Amino acid sequence: MQNRTAHSGTDDSVQEDLGSRLTVELASVVSAARRRATRDGDRQVDTAHLLHGLLESDPAVRAAFDGGPQVARLLGYLVQRSIGYGLQWHGTVEDSGAVPMVTEGGVPGWSPAAAAAMDGALDRAHARYDTRAGCIDLLAALVDDPESRAVEVLRRASVDTGRLAARLDRERPGQD
Repeated sequence: MQNRTAHSGTDDSVQEDLGSRLTVELASVVSAARRRATRDGDRQVDTAHLLHGLLESDPAVRAAFDGGPQVARLLGYLVQRSIGYGLQWHGTVEDSGAVPMVTEGGVPGWSPAAAAAMDGALDRAHARYDTRAGCIDLLAALVDDPESRAVEVLRRASVDTGRLAARLDRERPGQD
């Protein structure tokens, strides 16, 4: 029987490999998400942690939304995570369809949905022949999973995720 408990330690080789495939900005977002998960007492980094880091760190991510009020509403929901909204997630593993455990090739200490989003960001970068994923790549990958916590937060803040996904696809660098 496999252990379904989240791995809370770090595997340095996995972390180094991931870091080499991210832009400096996205690596900073990932670090912020890890710190937030630890501070909040969460067992794993989830997609809401990643969304929070993206919104706080990257002006291009904030520009993808419908103005300042929408971004402020999103940040408000994310900040409330540890004091009200999102408490139902505390102590649970985010699972948007994958088996709720870290699998080979996954990222230790990450929810399956967060690891899948990072894979999606890397795929998006590779599709444009880039070796490093950026913040917009991760935002697009987060929006692609309708069952993720990040999308739940987006919907609560009245973000039209279909419209956001279409906008991100139109703005995809290297596409005509």
